[in-house]
Amino acid sequence: MHSPSVVSPPRHSGPHGAVRVAGALALASVLLTVAVALSWAPLTGLDGDVARVTHRWALREGGVTGATRFLSDWVWDPWTMRLLCAGVVVWLWGWFRDRWTAVWLAVTCAVGSVLQQVLKAAVDRPRPFWARPVDSASYAAFPSGHAMTATVVCGALVWLLYRLGAPRGARRTASAAAVVCVVGVGATRVWLGVHWPSDVVGGWLLGGLLVALAALAHERWHPEGVEAAGGTGRAERR
Repeated sequence: MHSPSVVSPPRHSGPHGAVRVAGALALASVLLTVAVALSWAPLTGLDGDVARVTHRWALREGGVTGATRFLSDWVWDPWTMRLLCAGVVVWLWGWFRDRWTAVWLAVTCAVGSVLQQVLKAAVDRPRPFWARPVDSASYAAFPSGHAMTATVVCGALVWLLYRLGAPRGARRTASAAAVVCVVGVGATRVWLGVHWPSDVVGGWLLGGLLVALAALAHERWHPEGVEAAGGTGRAERR
C-alpha cells in the first residue's frame, strides 16, 4: 500500500550566508550598544527629536494611543510572545516528537530574556521622561525588551517553518505576520514614550543576532532537521 509522502524541506545554501548575516548583526549590535553606552551626541539628539515628535502625536491622538497601549501591553507583550513560544515547544515535544528542537527553541527564547536583562543592567540607560506621560515602564531602556522578545520568538518560529518545509503560503503568511509584529511592537514602544528609537533598533538587532546564531547551532548540531523527527511522529500516529 502506497503511503503518503512527506513534504521535504527546501534545500539550504549552506552556513556561509548565515555566518555573514550573524557577523553583520553582531557588528551593528556592538556599535549601537557602544554608542548608547557612551551617550554619543548625534544618536541621543536624533532619539530626542523623534521621541518629542511622537509624544506630541500620542497626546493629540488619544484613540490611537489607547489602541497602541492595548497592542503593546497585551497582543505583543513579551509574556504573550513567551506563551506562544511555550505552545510551540509543547507541540514539538509531544506531537512532532522532535525534543531536540523543542529544547533548542526553549533555550533560544530563555537566552534572549536573560541577555536583554543583562544588557539593561550593564548599559543602565534612563527611559524618556515626560511631564504628561501616556504610559509607564520599569527597568532600564536599552535594549527594548518588547522589540527583542518579539524578534527572537517570531524569527525563530519563521525559521522553523522554513526548516520544516511548510507550504509556501504558510511560510509567506507567517513571515508577513512576523514583520507586522516585530515592526509594530517597536513602533508602539516609541509612540507610548517608554523607549528611545535606538532602544527599539537595538532590540531588533540583538534579537536578529540571537536567531541567526541559534539557527547556525541547529544546523550544526541537529543537521537532520525537524523533518525526520516529524516524519517519525506522524508515522507513529497512522
